[in-house]
Amino acid sequence: MKLSFTKMQGAGNDYVYINGFDYKLTAEQAEQLAIQLADRHFGIGGDGLVIIDPTDSADARMRMYNADGSEGRMCGNAIRCVAKYIVDAKIAEKETVLIDTLSGPKTIVMNSVTPLESIATVDMGPASFALPDIPVTSKEEQWIAHPFDTSQGTFPITTLSMGNPHGVVFMEEIESLDLPKLGAAFELHPSFPQRINTEFVVVHSPTEISMRVWERGSGETLACGTGACAAVAASVVNGHCDPETWITVHLLGGDLDIYYSEETIYMRGPATIVFTGEIEVDI
Repeated sequence: MKLSFTKMQGAGNDYVYINGFDYKLTAEQAEQLAIQLADRHFGIGGDGLVIIDPTDSADARMRMYNADGSEGRMCGNAIRCVAKYIVDAKIAEKETVLIDTLSGPKTIVMNSVTPLESIATVDMGPASFALPDIPVTSKEEQWIAHPFDTSQGTFPITTLSMGNPHGVVFMEEIESLDLPKLGAAFELHPSFPQRINTEFVVVHSPTEISMRVWERGSGETLACGTGACAAVAASVVNGHCDPETWITVHLLGGDLDIYYSEETIYMRGPATIVFTGEIEVDI
């Protein structure tokens, strides 16, 4: 089977995008394709696979799969790229689009559009710090700077849901971290029955932070949109950053701007086409 695809990235968070309006792929096929296509040596290469499907409830539906084939609920960088894709393809001929995800529908405003790169703002919805929403196997209501024991040491963790599970750890520096060891110690901890994405954060000022991220199912990535939102939300509730103002998040793949309020979180950043092509697959 020959598949047309588009490789896109948002702040270095790269996925292979398939037009589900043209190809009807089952969940099993999508899982196999994610593993095959995301391989950076024997496939196209990426952090995973995104399928853009038709739906009656929105302009499009986003299905995203991690590099290990597991399905994710939401990806902030990917959803900006989906918005650019459907606007460029004239699936939705408007500046504000609605995209359905496993975490619910998200509204995206296209701030600027060029053939290769667009800037988009996503209404990510509110953060939830309630442990059952994440979930965390604890009888406590919240973990805010909670001392957390791992195989790599004890760390103060703030847990929250952005439609997917996140743990935020504030540190003095992040450049020297052995993230494969440290990230896996959080991701696979029995306290997180659905595993967890972990952000390691340095606060520079009330409006500027840096982070590295370990994503469940993918490992360290250059950027994570929901992770940047989680990092800012945790920075605000811990008193490190200001609410209701734009905060710049420096990631390995570039910068994202995040606006936090109790009602919702907005994320602004790029969506960039890397290349398009065709690939022969056996599914």
